[in-house]
Amino acid sequence: MNKTALTKLVPHIAAILLFICISYMYFTPVLEGKQLIGHDTESWIYMAKSTIDYNASHNDVALWSNTMFGGMPTYQISLKQPYNVMNYVEKILTIFPGPVFFVILYLIGFYILLLSFRVNPWLSIVGAIAFTFASYNFVIIAAGHNSKAITIAYMAPLIGSVFLAFRDKKLLGSILTAFFLSLAIRANHVQILYYTLIVLLIFAVAELIFSVKEKELKGFFKSVGMLIIAAAIALGINAMTLWTTYEYGQYTMRGESNGLTVDTQNSQQGLNKDYITQWSYGIDETMTLLIPNFKGGASAVALDATSETGKKLSGFGVPNVEKMLKEMPLPLYWGDQPGTSGPVYIGAIICFLFVLGLFIVEKRIKWWLLPMIALTLMLSWGKNFMWLTDLFINYVPMYNKFRTVSMTLVATCFGMTLLAILALKEVFNESTDKQKLIRPLLISAAITGGIALIFALIPSLAGSFVSPADAQFKGDYSFLKETLPLDRESMLRSDAFRSLAFIIGSVGLLFLYIKGMLKKNVAYVLLGILIIFDLAPVSKRYLSNDNFQKKRKIETLILPSTADKIILQDKSNYRVLDATTDVFQDAKPSYFHNNIGGYHAAKLRRYQELINMQITAEMGQLFGAFGHAKSFDQIAPTLDSLGVLNMLNMKYLIYNKEAAPLVNPYANGNAWFVKNIRIAADANEEMKLVGEINTKSEMVVDKSFASQLPTSLTADSSAHISLTKSEPNHLTYNFSSKTDQVAVFSEVYYDKGWNAYINGQKVPYVRANYLLRAMALKAGSYEIEFKFEPKAYSVGNILSLISSIILVLSILIYLFFQWKKSKNQIAKSEIKK
Repeated sequence: MNKTALTKLVPHIAAILLFICISYMYFTPVLEGKQLIGHDTESWIYMAKSTIDYNASHNDVALWSNTMFGGMPTYQISLKQPYNVMNYVEKILTIFPGPVFFVILYLIGFYILLLSFRVNPWLSIVGAIAFTFASYNFVIIAAGHNSKAITIAYMAPLIGSVFLAFRDKKLLGSILTAFFLSLAIRANHVQILYYTLIVLLIFAVAELIFSVKEKELKGFFKSVGMLIIAAAIALGINAMTLWTTYEYGQYTMRGESNGLTVDTQNSQQGLNKDYITQWSYGIDETMTLLIPNFKGGASAVALDATSETGKKLSGFGVPNVEKMLKEMPLPLYWGDQPGTSGPVYIGAIICFLFVLGLFIVEKRIKWWLLPMIALTLMLSWGKNFMWLTDLFINYVPMYNKFRTVSMTLVATCFGMTLLAILALKEVFNESTDKQKLIRPLLISAAITGGIALIFALIPSLAGSFVSPADAQFKGDYSFLKETLPLDRESMLRSDAFRSLAFIIGSVGLLFLYIKGMLKKNVAYVLLGILIIFDLAPVSKRYLSNDNFQKKRKIETLILPSTADKIILQDKSNYRVLDATTDVFQDAKPSYFHNNIGGYHAAKLRRYQELINMQITAEMGQLFGAFGHAKSFDQIAPTLDSLGVLNMLNMKYLIYNKEAAPLVNPYANGNAWFVKNIRIAADANEEMKLVGEINTKSEMVVDKSFASQLPTSLTADSSAHISLTKSEPNHLTYNFSSKTDQVAVFSEVYYDKGWNAYINGQKVPYVRANYLLRAMALKAGSYEIEFKFEPKAYSVGNILSLISSIILVLSILIYLFFQWKKSKNQIAKSEIKK
């Protein structure tokens, strides 16, 4: 390597080393061997336990899990991708511990983006820090939203790669697009990837407009063609994941309606509008981008003794107020969302620089970023800006598949930060007329600083500071209705002055540089320090050293209770209802048992509908009877009447973790014969009949399956069917009967992979009781097998292998020709000498 090439590498090496140092400095508990386990990470451990255990001890891969919601594919839980070349890339990247890895990835990703925009490497370091330390990036790490964090990190270099492909590095940009898109898809957060696509589509439209205007259409379509090939390679590498996810998605709450209209909570195509817009950012809440505590910060905040609440408690003579408040976080958030772990704050300095960018950044960039920022910001308002939200839900493909519309702020913040750093690029550009910068600099400072000053002086302009959560405080705690609004007002005022100070500081720094009083590199360093001081303390409010705990093995995170230990002694197949948890929002029972409930954002639509229409009502009956019963005999009739829970083979009810579970002798078992078949005309009738029939002796099927079933049945008292083998992908039943029978299996119907076999021959089966499997069986003695053999998995793996090879070869060929080109240039240089 020659000296010139080495010199060019210096800032990049320095950047990586600095990023590693910064990440560890923020997460110093990691150096002490502590770990961070967020809610979603913990939930994943619970739901993935059985799959991980099976994969570790078997040669095949578990593609189905019975531990949640009666059974579901492992596609969105824990799925191996054996032929995805990005496995090896990920192994290299994950040599750093969890939270450190995320921050390093944020930093490097945005650094690569800025290099694509030809931003000076040293300024790119400053920009990477500005993007990374925005509060939302740390709020999601604290919550354990790992896939979201990783996808956000890949969002920046992916967009940078596409930008390169539309400029003078079409081939390099396309190869990098294939690379980063592959990684982003693998991270498996489709919603963030969807918003990234929106950003890129708006960019493409802007490029097309400018290409037409500047008569560059040939270059535009050449870039588009190369990017389509790059995208095809990336899609191919992740074919198995994408195919299985798409296939499964059609059957989940995000898929098409089953035709059920009586379930008002879940009857439309895609997600319910109320569900989609539940987490909508308030229009005025957008001010948190500039003033973090504009809406009180988080739903649970620990105040100190100097707060109004602290003073009131001290006045009551409460001992050790500081400790009490620390252990009793209060609901300080008073915005429109049901709750929040923290605000979206991108920094006062970035907001100021963003406004400056509107004046000085080139039009071709500005008229891409500005419409994108405006659109995604308005979409984040959700139900507070319903005409636009309705437009997207009803007409934009796939938009109705996602909830938490406030997440579009990821794209908003990305665009604002990029425009802010591009503004700095112009400021520090040697060819820029520095005198012409003073006016836009002062105007931008006046706009952002003026807003901060107004709210600092008159915080009441923000509203009443009263939260609906305040109504819960009664009796001895009723004083909180008075003190909490005062504390919220104080927090807003304090943060408004804080933001004003950082704006003034950054304006002063840039003014000194413009006037020649600061050297460029010194200005970079001071600006970077100022941005860290602005952002990092706010992020620390929501992810600090207190979030970490001493490192423990997974096995010690959850220990079996008395009830769990008793149930685990039963080696047969059954399901458990744990009434000590939030049944359909807690995955913890899935760590030990096949769970009636669970926690997952992509439940099967039919199971969710059954929860809404039948299971919740039956649980109410059961808990009501249990609360009044003094003996098992008094609860037995209720247990016997639970047609849906019994057909799901609910054998155990945990009502007290430290007591023996209730054993349900009326569970239907793994499979049973029925004496009567009811035909339903549509989904509404099918759902109605499921709640009326005796599921032990009757079953209901949709009319579309009627032709596959006998019109009459002859009983055989000696008929027998039992489960003899149970593995995630393979179930075997032993059957014997002198007459033809129809059997119902307590397994979820999912025909995109589950195939039935008798004596090695594939045979049909039907959907029964809205959710389960059933089969017509001829008289005789034989084995029935159900095998989970999704083509999406097997064929997807082949496509992944082929595409991985293509990408690797493309990179190697590109590097070879670049090496050859460099060698020729060196040779020519030597000849000239």
